[in-house]
Amino acid sequence: MRTQLERRPAIRTLRGWAIHVLQDAGAIHECEEHGWAKDRADPHAREHAVHIARQEPPDGLSPDQAVAEVLEVLDSIGDTCPECLPESAG
Repeated sequence: MRTQLERRPAIRTLRGWAIHVLQDAGAIHECEEHGWAKDRADPHAREHAVHIARQEPPDGLSPDQAVAEVLEVLDSIGDTCPECLPESAG
């Protein structure tokens, strides 16, 4: 009897891999309404993402290159959704 394993979607780009690592670590999440990635600003999640990148770099990348890509992608993501209206300050 064969059991079917759950297959993860293929990640086609290095940026996509880094986003996946950041999501798995809880360092980023999606805006529920628009789908934009948002930085959680959680230092422990960031540290965990770096650890994952160092321990499990994609084929052809050194651990240092993998960490650099994760940090570069994280630096490009803000903590707000660009499509959400800013909350009123008053």
